[in-house]
Amino acid sequence: MTRPPLARHLGGLGTTIFAEMSALARSSGAINLGQGFPDTDGPAEVIEAAVAAMRDGANQYPPGDGIPDLRLAVAEHRQRFYGQTFDPDSEVLVTTGATEAIAATLLALLEPGDEVIALEPFYDSYAACIAMAGARRVGVTLRPPHFRPDLDELRAAVTDRTRVLMLNSPHNPTGTVLTRAELEAVAAVAIEHDLIVVTDEVYEHLVYTGEHIPISTLPGMRERTVTISSAGKTFSLTGWKVGWVCAPRELIAAVRTTKQFLTYTSGAPFQPAIAHALRLPESYFTGLRDELRRKRDLLGGGLKAAGLTVFEPQGTYFTTTDITALGYPDGLDFCRRLPELCGVVAVPEVVFFDDTEVGRPLVRFAFCKRIEVLEEAAKRLATLA
Repeated sequence: MTRPPLARHLGGLGTTIFAEMSALARSSGAINLGQGFPDTDGPAEVIEAAVAAMRDGANQYPPGDGIPDLRLAVAEHRQRFYGQTFDPDSEVLVTTGATEAIAATLLALLEPGDEVIALEPFYDSYAACIAMAGARRVGVTLRPPHFRPDLDELRAAVTDRTRVLMLNSPHNPTGTVLTRAELEAVAAVAIEHDLIVVTDEVYEHLVYTGEHIPISTLPGMRERTVTISSAGKTFSLTGWKVGWVCAPRELIAAVRTTKQFLTYTSGAPFQPAIAHALRLPESYFTGLRDELRRKRDLLGGGLKAAGLTVFEPQGTYFTTTDITALGYPDGLDFCRRLPELCGVVAVPEVVFFDDTEVGRPLVRFAFCKRIEVLEEAAKRLATLA
């Protein structure tokens, strides 16, 4: 072959940092606080609902849009928690996790040369999906110590090529939860420039400070917002890969057009189980939040004792740290050495930044693990001090 196999517009993507760090955890036997998956299963009754669905014959292709009861449960969830009304038949689409929802949405909405404004650091699939669409990402940097959006920088980032404004709140990896005032400012920009907002809300129930406010609930925003969420983080069932999109009929139709040629459909026995999960009582959601807040505080204390600068997250299940005080200037090098240094794996945040100087000393730790695992990790990290 005279031409490289990988298309030029996908150059630089390579293997995800999550795959690299999880492989490092496996090969070294280190505690994996890198990739964000729990080390316990979700609610037993939800798992039993999946088992029952398998035994009842839900093992073939479900409808491409998702089974009707799951679409109804998603619509009920939006009404229950946010007072929004979505038609489950025309304004809800089930996807193979939030990552497929992001891919299907961006591939549907973008043309080559379009621009997407995203808060950086950003989940790495954003960059990949924007690149696959032939579009260009434009970062608005969240800077330590507070990681708040610079709204003047956001306004200045808009050009005549801007098509999509991408939000993630609660924000991975910084844990920032956007305030109503910040969301209103973002909404004003979207309305003024006739932009579509794509909002990734997979951590919607993991908020410890402030509240989660969907931007689609603000005046003038429902008709221009694609809301993405999933079951993995809320129900500790990340391997089931069940996500969904809520949006006006026209936007759902566009996303469906691309989604049908990605996976088409998946998760037949998991879909009725997630419908059951979305209808769990309020106590489940508050209990999850309170348990994760306790874990956040436990790991945060351990990281501080180890000498890292800790930025306490308002939401998600990740804590961002600055390693400079330990004498390490480069987070990527630090994370590659960390298993040998103390038997823990973390993720360097520089890979989520276009502005690499801001991201270079930042490292992310996941606290969605058992208490005893976090306690052991804190003991190992203490040897760094």
